[in-house]
Amino acid sequence: MDYEIPELLRDDDGLSEPPLPLFAGPPPQEELFARLRLARSRRVGPATFRRLIAEHGDARAALAALPAIAEAAGDKGYAAADEGAVKREIAAARKAGAKLLTLGAPGYPARLAEVADAPAVLWAQGSTALAARRCVAIVGTRNASSLALRMTRALSRDLAKAGVVVVSGLARGVDAVAHSAALEGGTIAVHAGGLDQVYPAENAGLAAEIAQKGLSLSERPFGLAPQARDFPRRNRIVSGLALAVIVVEAAARSGSMITAKDAADQGRDVMAVPGHPLDGRASGCNILLRDGATLVRGAEDVLEALGDEVAPRAPRPQATSDAPATPVPPSGGEMRARILTLLSPVPTAEDQLLRDLGPGATIAPHLLAAELSELELLGEIARRPGGGLVRL
Repeated sequence: MDYEIPELLRDDDGLSEPPLPLFAGPPPQEELFARLRLARSRRVGPATFRRLIAEHGDARAALAALPAIAEAAGDKGYAAADEGAVKREIAAARKAGAKLLTLGAPGYPARLAEVADAPAVLWAQGSTALAARRCVAIVGTRNASSLALRMTRALSRDLAKAGVVVVSGLARGVDAVAHSAALEGGTIAVHAGGLDQVYPAENAGLAAEIAQKGLSLSERPFGLAPQARDFPRRNRIVSGLALAVIVVEAAARSGSMITAKDAADQGRDVMAVPGHPLDGRASGCNILLRDGATLVRGAEDVLEALGDEVAPRAPRPQATSDAPATPVPPSGGEMRARILTLLSPVPTAEDQLLRDLGPGATIAPHLLAAELSELELLGEIARRPGGGLVRL
């Protein structure tokens, strides 16, 4: 059979989980192909996939019954997903070394399978064993402040050291820093598009590292660039994989708030880092805290909420010189925009701002000083007692 894909099912991580309820064991190749084709068929979402399998026993029988079901619903001439397209998807996955995980079969993330609209299929690159460990999602704004990036870095690093896997959505800003800081300890990136369509493109190198050292997941076919509707769909997977979702910095209307709502609907803990009332990027976090989210000051608060015994809180270490994932633009208006993005109503030291802008060679201190002087003259920023910079 030219679509046999045993290598896509082999779990090299030694993960051995009991079968999920819908199926008794690893499906034969014909059934596996039928499940993928059923999941890719028009008007077959996660709920319909579950119902069809439950009613007809397996995906092959469900595919055979699908045209008659569609016709009875008024959709005449219905055809399931093209076999050739599904075979090409499998070929692309094989080339990328990806594994196919199907709902109800061994290897599919058990925690995610509990979610009502869990994806029918997932493509996976990397260690699928990570999804079976304790996972916490960290999400936040793409245009994160310097404080948010430092907080994200510290949270992810400390949680990873405590054996917690960090899940996020591979976006720029908070997501990218969360993945980078947790990479050595364990991180899962959920893609909005196909695994070979990294968005944003600037995170391509990070995505390659995660696929090698961590775990990359997507419910979308290879070759499919993400569309606007794919990002909210991705968010439910991010929260579904996790025991809790931490929002570091987010506006009241943002994708991170959608993830927090998904988490609440899924019965996950919702946590948030408090922010300055005058910084709109923190308004979503403050709303979550007002409505009962767990307040997070550091990894100790997260571990305590998860039921861990934690040592007395130690003084918070000074920020390291690690650069955030977002590089600084070279000069001019773009550099000023980046400076203004990093600053907030909370004072930030000039040397810390220099580190957060990127590697030291990217912008010399005297060039930064000149930019800051012009921004002060324009009334965009100000210096507070002690030298801290704030955005006005």
